[in-house]
Amino acid sequence: MDFKTLLTNRRSIRDFRDREVSLSVVKEIIEDTCFAPTASNRQPCRFVIIRDREWIKKLSAESKRNLLADLARNPDSPLKQYEATLRDEKFNVFYNAPCLVLVIGPRDVYSLEADCGLTAAYFMFSAVSRGLGTCWVGLGAHIRDRRILKEIGVPDECRIVAPIILGYPVAIPPVSERHAPDIVGVI
Repeated sequence: MDFKTLLTNRRSIRDFRDREVSLSVVKEIIEDTCFAPTASNRQPCRFVIIRDREWIKKLSAESKRNLLADLARNPDSPLKQYEATLRDEKFNVFYNAPCLVLVIGPRDVYSLEADCGLTAAYFMFSAVSRGLGTCWVGLGAHIRDRRILKEIGVPDECRIVAPIILGYPVAIPPVSERHAPDIVGVI
């Protein structure tokens, strides 16, 4: 697959075939993320792999509960647009994907957002090169129950930055319209 095809095939996938992703393939994808650049080459990103669908549902419910609590505290939040969806008991924030990978890292790393963002991009491109689909699910990062976090292996000093669902896509949606680059200056 050439680079341009890789770029255009990396779409946000929310509909997956009922087919498991082997642990060995997930680990190969994670190995590829080691090539992602990180500030000062600190490589702070860690990973939690969840392939148990009941756990994925449990994590969805926890995230939804916390998002709705956040919305109750701040009714003018941008989350308001998701309120009806979050209240739907059947809605799974992870779209019933067969695999969820949490990209996590230490809270005290000043560049954690950028480091995990780049690592997540490498993860998604590696997955696409293997015929898999992904979606970074921002709504899935709101898992706060310390018991749950401990059970899935998230250390106390870490936080979830990028929850990424992974699976074999039913279809790859077409590339949505993109605007031309907005170059605001050349000196």
